[in-house]
Amino acid sequence: MWYFYVLVGVIGYLLGGINFATLFAKLNKKNIRDMGSGNPGTMNVMRNLGAKWGALTFVCDGLKGAIPALLGNYLLGAEGLYCGGLSSVVGHCYPIYTKFKGGKGVATSIGVFVVANPLWSLIAFGILIVVLLVSEYSSLSSMTFVTVLVVEQGVEFMGKNLAVSIMLFAIWLLVVFGHRKNIANLIAGKERKSRILKVLSKIKKKEGKEE
Repeated sequence: MWYFYVLVGVIGYLLGGINFATLFAKLNKKNIRDMGSGNPGTMNVMRNLGAKWGALTFVCDGLKGAIPALLGNYLLGAEGLYCGGLSSVVGHCYPIYTKFKGGKGVATSIGVFVVANPLWSLIAFGILIVVLLVSEYSSLSSMTFVTVLVVEQGVEFMGKNLAVSIMLFAIWLLVVFGHRKNIANLIAGKERKSRILKVLSKIKKKEGKEE
């Protein structure tokens, strides 16, 4: 049985380490780390490569979390689900392919939670959108999303499965630690606002001109 955990963990880590933001930027003959915030994630891709590439990055990063979670759930149940999910988030944040320099793990975490609880993931995503539109801070909305789902799942497994509870906390910790600079900027009032509606409007105009 233990070898299933190893299998799921290795697959999750290696799959999670594939950075689609970097790959899609290279397809456009660009380096995502030299653009905008430098973060190889959905928002930075959307700002600099367009809405279509941003959406594709989001979906692919989400699948990186969903696929190992599904495999783990099939083989081992809830513990396997979060073993695969946590491994994929670790892989995304600290990929072996790029000297352990990766993203912040939000979209990958979303993929894991969609597998774990689709309904609550939808509710949390709605909260994410509201927080993003009201605050205009993508970092705050992302951390809110993960926190809501970690709390919901934590309550569900509290006192029932210590391993799952620990892995849930680890996912939350990875995402929050990945946003440590954003948190410092939020506290100092220096965090850059996403202005998502304005960004989308600019992208639409730019893509319209290119056509």
